[in-house]
Amino acid sequence: MESRLPLYKKLLVMYRIEPGCLGPQGTEYVEEFCVFAKKQLKDKHGNCLRWTIKPRYDKSLPELEFQIKNAVISRDNAAKYLASFDIDIDVFEEQLEETLADLVDAFFER
Repeated sequence: MESRLPLYKKLLVMYRIEPGCLGPQGTEYVEEFCVFAKKQLKDKHGNCLRWTIKPRYDKSLPELEFQIKNAVISRDNAAKYLASFDIDIDVFEEQLEETLADLVDAFFER
């Protein structure tokens, strides 16, 4: 069984969802979708990751951001952290994009 890190040692993955990803009326659904998506993702790599899914209303903010102890870290440092758990960041990001696309479909099929 994998040991779980204390929350403060886990990497926070913050993903900001564009309302437009949810269709023309995406702004009506984006808040609810974020709650839905976080519930679906919370156990994915739960031993080493925490998740925050929120709307991306401010386009100046990055879509994907990594943090440890409330401090933003670079993608390179996130890659090193993930590698220590045998997770390749490129594969991780690709799978995350695919999972979110599937979750959009699942959200509207509920």
